[in-house]
Amino acid sequence: MPRTLVLFHAHPDDEAILTGGTMARAADEGHRVVLVFATRGDLGEVADGVLARSETLADRRGAEARRSAEILGAARVEFLEYGDSGMADTPTNDAEGSFWSADVESAARRLAKILDDEQADVLTTYDERGGYGHPDHIQAHRVGVRAADLARTARLYAATVSRQHFLRLARDQFAELPPEAQPPNPDDFDLGVDESRITTTVNVTNVINRKREAMAAHATQISESSFFLAIPPDAFVATFGTEWFIRLDRTPARRETWLFDPDEHRGAGGRGG
Repeated sequence: MPRTLVLFHAHPDDEAILTGGTMARAADEGHRVVLVFATRGDLGEVADGVLARSETLADRRGAEARRSAEILGAARVEFLEYGDSGMADTPTNDAEGSFWSADVESAARRLAKILDDEQADVLTTYDERGGYGHPDHIQAHRVGVRAADLARTARLYAATVSRQHFLRLARDQFAELPPEAQPPNPDDFDLGVDESRITTTVNVTNVINRKREAMAAHATQISESSFFLAIPPDAFVATFGTEWFIRLDRTPARRETWLFDPDEHRGAGGRGG
């Protein structure tokens, strides 16, 4: 039975990195995939000369988001149109209109309206730390949790990463890579959560090429020379071939391998529908 999956992300490119494979898998299985961004990522870094004279970074990143969504099979893309809050502890965090400074209840109602309109079966947001402490990611967790409650969305997941997985990769996969392909050190920015907290591990290796293509669609933020795209194919699969989630609506009895169970139908159990 087809379901509806809504994915809530802070900025364009987050969806491809964290949940691109899940999106592609869900679309391939016939589910409706809806992508919602809190911001257009207008404070991202961009090299000189990349944007046209009359083009803003928000315009370009919005277009990149739609191209990525097309690659991954999303049927709808929406922006809540908050301003990018920038990195932690910067003055832009508290700027008027920034997502970090937004009223959580108000933002959650905007997201909940989309959930209601779509009769969403599953919502994904972020873990409570936003993966690595970015203000907009933390706010997305707060807003996503509240919106799922308002809309009575049955299944709620926090997209995250396994800290141990990236530490193992740094030791086993990345040690011999050239400098330009070296990833950031997980210890330097406190990446991810302890893998004991992860309830749901999704294998996306069968759609890995589309995930990479979606990441490449965000050319202003993910260049071909960046770690994300410069690593060899086998290292890319090892790094991005798994997507991790923490189920928030309840704790499953055993480790899950997908966001949908074949025996659970719309509105059954959980938060109701």
